[in-house]
Amino acid sequence: MEKITTKIAALPPGMPYFSLEFFPPKTPMGSSNLRARLDRMSHSLRPLFVTVTWGAGGSTADRSMELAELCQRELGLTTCLHLTCTNMKRDVVNRALEDAKALGVRNILALRGDPPRSDYKDGNGNGDGGGEGEGEFEWAVDLVRYIRKEYGDYFCIGVAAYPEGHADESHPEGQSLEHDLPYLVEKVRAGADFVMTQLFFDVDAYDRFERRLRDHESGLFKTLPIIPGMMPIQSYQMIKRTTKLSHAKMPSKIMERLDVVKGDDEMVKKVGVDILSEIVTHIKNSPSPQPRGFHFYTLNLEKAVSFILERTKLIPCSPTDIECAITEEPLPLPLPLQIVSINGPQTNDSHRRRTRRQSSIGSDPHNRIIITAPRTSNPSYEATGLEAGVPAEPVNTRANTLAISEGEGSLGREATWDDFPNGRWGDARSPAYGEIDGYGVSLHMSINQAIKLWGYPISRDDITDLFIRHIEGSLSAIPWNEEGLNEETNTIKSQLLKLNQKGWWTVASQPAVNGVRSTDQVFGWGPRNGFVFQKAFVELFIPSSDWKTLRQKLSEEDISSMVSWYASNAAGDYISSDTSSSSSSSSNSGNGSTNAVTWGAFPGKEIITPTIIEEVSFRAWAEEAFGIWGEWGRVYGPGEKGQVSRGLIEGIESDVWLVNIIHHGYVEKEGLWSMLLD
Repeated sequence: MEKITTKIAALPPGMPYFSLEFFPPKTPMGSSNLRARLDRMSHSLRPLFVTVTWGAGGSTADRSMELAELCQRELGLTTCLHLTCTNMKRDVVNRALEDAKALGVRNILALRGDPPRSDYKDGNGNGDGGGEGEGEFEWAVDLVRYIRKEYGDYFCIGVAAYPEGHADESHPEGQSLEHDLPYLVEKVRAGADFVMTQLFFDVDAYDRFERRLRDHESGLFKTLPIIPGMMPIQSYQMIKRTTKLSHAKMPSKIMERLDVVKGDDEMVKKVGVDILSEIVTHIKNSPSPQPRGFHFYTLNLEKAVSFILERTKLIPCSPTDIECAITEEPLPLPLPLQIVSINGPQTNDSHRRRTRRQSSIGSDPHNRIIITAPRTSNPSYEATGLEAGVPAEPVNTRANTLAISEGEGSLGREATWDDFPNGRWGDARSPAYGEIDGYGVSLHMSINQAIKLWGYPISRDDITDLFIRHIEGSLSAIPWNEEGLNEETNTIKSQLLKLNQKGWWTVASQPAVNGVRSTDQVFGWGPRNGFVFQKAFVELFIPSSDWKTLRQKLSEEDISSMVSWYASNAAGDYISSDTSSSSSSSSNSGNGSTNAVTWGAFPGKEIITPTIIEEVSFRAWAEEAFGIWGEWGRVYGPGEKGQVSRGLIEGIESDVWLVNIIHHGYVEKEGLWSMLLD
């Protein structure tokens, strides 16, 4: 397979290109569904290359390699493997590079990953954050140098850049492009072949960034490929969290457009397509010494990115394509197929597919009654014999495949069924299931930030205090939640405080809601004129001794019929209200109950269930949740003070159970809390 830079160099002058990023799904069902999605997207969109993410510390190494093999060997896509280097032994890096070479992967995106353990110094300048072990890398430039030393020019190497400056509080200047520049120059001098940027929404900041690189006194960036990173806006909360974690500035004008529609997920996605299309078009029309490229962080979803690519005319078209041979004017048909947009009928003519061959009634997503009359009186569900006989085009043409990726027709609805992901509360069958970044277990902050927030706990009471302060709002984050309580969770704040005061540390929860209007300022979501419902649930870490008592209570006859629960520990032991018997970590039948804990009824739609709790998703999350205990413990290094905190956290990790309890009486506002606090 070719190197990325070779493929870019072979493009005709002025021809734009794009690439797509995917992460290895967290569940087997998600992986299976991603296979079909990748096949469809590669056929309809034709990216120049794809990238596969690598979890922090190598946490997704095996699954990343499996996904890279699928892309490279089975689908024939030029593949770029992300590779983080900090907190990983040299032999892990060596194995990854050898496996990539064996698969024919010739492109590596060399990244630092989580801040290195040795970057923490105490107030006296003494290391107490975990020393650099033998054979470890500290910075991305170390990885670039190592690859060049060991593999020569076999690999095409990309490196990351931050248009607004990198922000991890590891340097006094904070978020500063000028502070970053020497490090970027060093990476390119060490052998980097292209630059790929972090996501951004401030296009003016990107313009300044690219202009600064092109004019840099070293001359290194004059013709070097610089590929801006684009994050499609999948939901309001998701993009707020992502920009917070990445420190990407959201211009006020963009935020105002999203605020207007924040209660309607479909409209948020539609406005998001508009916003990203405008950013892409602006950059695409700017002069560049290289063909313009764009990298899309897909989050394993296809609908939004497909619309953006088509709207901005980034999808390449081969002269051999049937679609490309069609004239600008569509073929005349008695009843043209209605153009279906991301949110229903499209009124903006800029998105109409002028060059797409039109389908017949026979390929319409809705069944129609064939009538003998010369014309129909109800064309939405009737068709004349003449109309019904017009042949449809082959279903697997690139135009039709693109329409499926955009959600058109029955096949499109099946293909994009998971288009509104809900993080770890979504459907475990979705390729997008899990945390939105796809990078595996991580504290999402530097050692300095972690110590500043959580200090050096020496007792369980100290841990309890951290959870209580987070609920009260005086602590901005805990390891399992980088944000404070939202308005909805604030309605059960007093109940959560009482649970945490017992030493039952809550990491997720929601109140019961019975038929609130979808426009409600606190609980509402989805389209207007709908009604939303919620079952109360809580997820918490509980000491093993307390769990034994609580489990007996949950099994009582008058309670067991009203609750479902799932529980797991760090050893991988799993038990639930479905089984009521222990099973080993290797047992994962996935045949347990599925609990929709949030649902909505809206005009003209089926019941929508965005929040689901089930065995497969819970077990996948439990592994991560306990992994975060481990990440927290490793913040503390070899010093006496650090060892006490690390020992405490490791002891807690091995003792507690993660338990999720759902109360089915959604009409009983206090049902769950009364049962737990009685």
